[in-house]
Amino acid sequence: MISLRTVGFPALGRVVLAETPRGVAAISLAPVDSVRADLARRHPGVSFQEDPTACAAAVLQLEEYLAGERTVFDFAVDPSGTPFQREVWAALDAIPYGATSTYAAVAQQIGRPTAVRAVGAAVGANPLCIVVPCHRVVGSNGKLTGYAYGLSLKERLLTLESGR
Repeated sequence: MISLRTVGFPALGRVVLAETPRGVAAISLAPVDSVRADLARRHPGVSFQEDPTACAAAVLQLEEYLAGERTVFDFAVDPSGTPFQREVWAALDAIPYGATSTYAAVAQQIGRPTAVRAVGAAVGANPLCIVVPCHRVVGSNGKLTGYAYGLSLKERLLTLESGR
Protein backbone atom coordinates (compact mmCIF):
# COMPACT_ATOMS: atom_id res chain seq x y z
CA MET A 1 0.00 0.00 0.00
CA ILE A 2 1.24 3.45 -0.93
CA SER A 3 -0.39 6.47 0.64
CA LEU A 4 -0.67 9.60 -1.51
CA ARG A 5 -1.03 13.18 -0.41
CA THR A 6 -1.20 16.38 -2.45
CA VAL A 7 -0.10 19.61 -0.80
CA GLY A 8 0.07 23.14 -2.13
CA PHE A 9 3.23 25.09 -1.36
CA PRO A 10 3.24 28.78 -2.32
CA ALA A 11 6.82 28.58 -3.62
CA LEU A 12 6.32 25.33 -5.56
CA GLY A 13 2.68 24.85 -6.40
CA ARG A 14 1.03 21.46 -6.07
CA VAL A 15 3.33 18.72 -4.75
CA VAL A 16 2.43 15.03 -4.72
CA LEU A 17 3.98 12.99 -1.92
CA ALA A 18 3.85 9.20 -1.60
CA GLU A 19 4.68 7.05 1.40
CA THR A 20 5.27 3.34 1.86
CA PRO A 21 5.42 1.72 5.29
CA ARG A 22 9.23 2.24 5.12
CA GLY A 23 9.23 5.95 4.28
CA VAL A 24 8.60 8.62 1.67
CA ALA A 25 8.84 7.09 -1.80
CA ALA A 26 8.13 10.14 -3.95
CA ILE A 27 8.01 13.91 -3.82
CA SER A 28 6.98 15.29 -7.19
CA LEU A 29 5.59 18.34 -8.91
CA ALA A 30 4.21 16.14 -11.70
CA PRO A 31 0.46 15.51 -11.99
CA VAL A 32 -0.84 12.89 -9.56
CA ASP A 33 -1.67 10.46 -12.40
CA SER A 34 1.95 10.59 -13.58
CA VAL A 35 3.20 9.98 -10.05
CA ARG A 36 0.85 7.00 -9.66
CA ALA A 37 2.00 5.54 -12.98
CA ASP A 38 5.67 5.94 -12.06
CA LEU A 39 5.13 4.34 -8.65
CA ALA A 40 3.13 1.48 -10.22
CA ARG A 41 6.11 0.78 -12.53
CA ARG A 42 8.52 0.86 -9.59
CA HIS A 43 6.22 -1.19 -7.31
CA PRO A 44 4.29 -3.70 -9.47
CA GLY A 45 0.94 -4.71 -8.02
CA VAL A 46 0.83 -1.88 -5.48
CA SER A 47 -2.42 -0.30 -4.41
CA PHE A 48 -2.89 3.36 -3.59
CA GLN A 49 -4.88 5.26 -1.02
CA GLU A 50 -5.37 8.99 -0.61
CA ASP A 51 -4.31 10.00 2.90
CA PRO A 52 -4.34 13.66 3.94
CA THR A 53 -2.05 12.84 6.89
CA ALA A 54 0.61 10.89 4.94
CA CYS A 55 4.16 12.23 4.79
CA ALA A 56 3.55 14.63 7.69
CA ALA A 57 7.25 14.97 8.56
CA ALA A 58 8.16 15.54 4.91
CA VAL A 59 5.53 18.27 4.52
CA LEU A 60 6.70 20.05 7.67
CA GLN A 61 10.36 19.82 6.70
CA LEU A 62 9.68 21.04 3.14
CA GLU A 63 7.84 24.05 4.62
CA GLU A 64 10.86 24.74 6.85
CA TYR A 65 13.26 24.36 3.90
CA LEU A 66 11.26 26.75 1.73
CA ALA A 67 11.20 29.27 4.59
CA GLY A 68 15.01 29.09 4.77
CA GLU A 69 14.89 27.42 8.19
CA ARG A 70 16.10 23.91 7.27
CA THR A 71 19.18 22.73 5.41
CA VAL A 72 18.98 18.96 6.01
CA PHE A 73 16.05 16.56 5.78
CA ASP A 74 15.85 13.74 8.31
CA PHE A 75 12.63 11.82 7.68
CA ALA A 76 12.62 8.21 6.48
CA VAL A 77 12.77 7.74 2.71
CA ASP A 78 12.09 4.71 0.53
CA PRO A 79 13.02 5.58 -3.06
CA SER A 80 12.84 2.74 -5.55
CA GLY A 81 15.63 2.56 -8.09
CA THR A 82 18.39 0.45 -9.57
CA PRO A 83 21.63 -0.02 -7.62
CA PHE A 84 23.31 2.49 -9.97
CA GLN A 85 20.55 5.07 -9.44
CA ARG A 86 20.78 4.62 -5.68
CA GLU A 87 24.53 5.13 -5.86
CA VAL A 88 24.04 8.39 -7.78
CA TRP A 89 21.30 9.56 -5.41
CA ALA A 90 23.62 8.91 -2.44
CA ALA A 91 26.22 11.08 -4.14
CA LEU A 92 23.60 13.81 -4.58
CA ASP A 93 22.84 13.62 -0.86
CA ALA A 94 26.51 14.41 -0.22
CA ILE A 95 26.34 17.76 -2.05
CA PRO A 96 26.15 20.31 0.77
CA TYR A 97 23.33 22.81 1.10
CA GLY A 98 24.28 25.97 -0.77
CA ALA A 99 26.82 24.20 -3.00
CA THR A 100 26.66 22.72 -6.46
CA SER A 101 28.40 19.89 -8.25
CA THR A 102 28.57 18.75 -11.86
CA TYR A 103 27.45 15.57 -13.58
CA ALA A 104 31.11 14.79 -14.29
CA ALA A 105 32.06 15.30 -10.65
CA VAL A 106 29.25 13.00 -9.51
CA ALA A 107 30.43 10.36 -12.01
CA GLN A 108 33.96 10.75 -10.64
CA GLN A 109 32.71 10.56 -7.04
CA ILE A 110 31.01 7.20 -7.63
CA GLY A 111 34.11 5.84 -9.35
CA ARG A 112 32.66 5.84 -12.88
CA PRO A 113 34.23 8.85 -14.58
CA THR A 114 33.03 7.85 -18.06
CA ALA A 115 29.39 7.41 -16.99
CA VAL A 116 28.44 11.09 -17.16
CA ARG A 117 25.37 10.50 -19.36
CA ALA A 118 24.21 7.60 -17.19
CA VAL A 119 24.65 9.82 -14.15
CA GLY A 120 22.49 12.45 -15.87
CA ALA A 121 19.79 9.86 -16.49
CA ALA A 122 19.90 8.71 -12.85
CA VAL A 123 19.71 12.31 -11.65
CA GLY A 124 16.67 12.78 -13.88
CA ALA A 125 15.03 9.67 -12.43
CA ASN A 126 15.28 10.94 -8.85
CA PRO A 127 11.85 10.38 -7.26
CA LEU A 128 12.47 12.70 -4.29
CA CYS A 129 12.79 16.23 -5.66
CA ILE A 130 14.43 18.77 -3.38
CA VAL A 131 15.09 16.17 -0.65
CA VAL A 132 17.58 14.31 -2.83
CA PRO A 133 19.07 17.53 -4.19
CA CYS A 134 19.27 16.93 -7.92
CA HIS A 135 18.78 20.69 -8.35
CA ARG A 136 22.37 21.12 -7.06
CA VAL A 137 23.86 19.48 -10.17
CA VAL A 138 24.93 21.88 -12.91
CA GLY A 139 26.79 21.60 -16.19
CA SER A 140 30.59 21.39 -16.30
CA ASN A 141 30.64 25.04 -17.37
CA GLY A 142 28.68 26.01 -14.23
CA LYS A 143 25.49 26.77 -16.16
CA LEU A 144 22.09 25.47 -15.15
CA THR A 145 21.14 22.42 -17.17
CA GLY A 146 18.28 19.97 -17.13
CA TYR A 147 15.72 19.96 -14.37
CA ALA A 148 12.47 18.05 -14.64
CA TYR A 149 10.49 20.98 -13.24
CA GLY A 150 12.15 23.73 -15.25
CA LEU A 151 15.30 25.77 -14.96
CA SER A 152 13.49 28.68 -13.30
CA LEU A 153 12.58 26.47 -10.31
CA LYS A 154 16.12 25.08 -10.21
CA GLU A 155 17.46 28.64 -10.12
CA ARG A 156 14.99 29.62 -7.36
CA LEU A 157 16.04 26.64 -5.22
CA LEU A 158 19.75 27.41 -5.68
CA THR A 159 19.11 31.07 -4.88
CA LEU A 160 17.22 30.08 -1.72
CA GLU A 161 20.13 27.89 -0.66
CA SER A 162 22.76 30.51 -1.41
CA GLY A 163 20.97 32.96 0.86
CA ARG A 164 20.56 35.58 -1.87
